[in-house]
Amino acid sequence: MNRKLQLEELNRISPEEFKQAEKTPLIVVLDNVRSLHNVGAVFRTSDAYLVEAVYLCGITSTPPNAEIHKTALGAEFTVDWKHWEHTQDAVAQLKADGYTVYSIEQAEGSIMLPDLALNKTKKYAVVLGNEVKGVQQEVIDVSDACIELPQYGTKHSLNVSVTAGIVIWEFGMKLG
Repeated sequence: MNRKLQLEELNRISPEEFKQAEKTPLIVVLDNVRSLHNVGAVFRTSDAYLVEAVYLCGITSTPPNAEIHKTALGAEFTVDWKHWEHTQDAVAQLKADGYTVYSIEQAEGSIMLPDLALNKTKKYAVVLGNEVKGVQQEVIDVSDACIELPQYGTKHSLNVSVTAGIVIWEFGMKLG
């Protein structure tokens, strides 16, 4: 029988150790994400996989915020973040800084996530879009490519925080 581990047995690092830890070469960009719970969930997943930073763009709310904190559980204090008025400006800066930028969107010519090949010597950013409208076309236009998650049911969209979790995990496994 398996015994559930106690909190002190999980060997979690402190917030100070997190700040000093080597990060996954990944920045998560939220393009006009409305739900504060989704924002908090992205922070929490980003903490779990040592993501470099979260960029909060457009109408996406920023910490400090009690609603973000409900799902982030303090990850908004460990993961670096920056707010950008326009997502396109964030993408332009990322590309200037040497990041390959992927929009997570169903688009012509998109790469299916399982088929994505990553180079451990490169830096990446992923853009996740608004809960209703997805990633803005103007942002897709300046991204290097689009990544799509294969889906097989009657619904062809996932909650943005669920999508972020899948994508961050995949990048973490392929780059770790």
